[in-house]
Amino acid sequence: MTRVGREVRVRRYPVGEVSPEDFEVVEVDVRDPAPGQVLVRNTWTSVDPGLRIRLRTDAPAGYFVAFPLGQAMDGVMAVGEVVDSCASGFAPGDLVSHAQGWREFAVVDPGEVQLGGVGTLTRLDAEDAEPSWFLGPLGGMGLTAYAGLHVVDALKGGETVWVSAAAGAVGSLAVQIAKLSGNRVIASAGSDDKVAWLRDELGVEAFNYRDGDLAAHLNAVAPDGIDVYFDSVGGDHLEAALDHLNRSGRVAMCGSISEYESEPKGPRNLFLTVSKDLTLRGFRGSSNLHLMADMQRHMTGWLRSGEVVSRTTVFEGLDTAPQALAAMIAGRTTGKTLVSIG
Repeated sequence: MTRVGREVRVRRYPVGEVSPEDFEVVEVDVRDPAPGQVLVRNTWTSVDPGLRIRLRTDAPAGYFVAFPLGQAMDGVMAVGEVVDSCASGFAPGDLVSHAQGWREFAVVDPGEVQLGGVGTLTRLDAEDAEPSWFLGPLGGMGLTAYAGLHVVDALKGGETVWVSAAAGAVGSLAVQIAKLSGNRVIASAGSDDKVAWLRDELGVEAFNYRDGDLAAHLNAVAPDGIDVYFDSVGGDHLEAALDHLNRSGRVAMCGSISEYESEPKGPRNLFLTVSKDLTLRGFRGSSNLHLMADMQRHMTGWLRSGEVVSRTTVFEGLDTAPQALAAMIAGRTTGKTLVSIG
């Protein structure tokens, strides 16, 4: 009997805000795995800001390719269970992660490198971990947060670190890692509820960047300036950071949410990078796979001890994935945004 599964496809590239109408959910026949391949039934799939960049005719140079119209969306992280295996090292019942999410079933080639290596088919040990953690703190989100602080030498402690988009999947982890490393952490987010969570649950100073002037907030909480800025926003946030960074300050740049659905507005004060001897360091988690084992070792201990909190916003059912993406980009989710496929 032919197995049937559903998958999400892009119907049209959004202009402005993402809408569920930009996608369609279709039923497809699921083929059996060929020699060397594995069939996976997905149980969780990821929703990430970077997906928005791929909903264009052309993705930025050097980034992952744009999603083609009318086809399955490869390059989206998922966790699932092996149903059938024709590849050594994988057996039915194994818990795995891979990069063919936003669908119920996926035929995966273990030898194919996905998402720079982060999404290559991997067996998971979930004895002491929630399966969904491998899409958040123990996966690419944790690696991005850890690597960003690492590449700007902010894990040594003793500095003032500002994290923007601090209630998001990466930002909330960067906040906690920076704090555990001995830094003073300032966090910003886009709602009072998120700010309250950052203050009350994560124990850091926080402000709502939508409430008043961004520069005034930074002047109030960091009158002596900041040493490191963890940037997921770009635009006016990066401009404010350049103003407030101390001499030899550093910026870890992993995203630019401010321009994902609008025209880019670059900072007007870039010369401060010269006058203050600043370092602006762009990075990708997938370019720092050598840090994955170290990150997972630290993170597993922090999660078990409760020193790191992993908060999720979960949408139920594959057909809610477009809705989840729209809500996340609009700032209506907190922590890691996930879809439970069941």
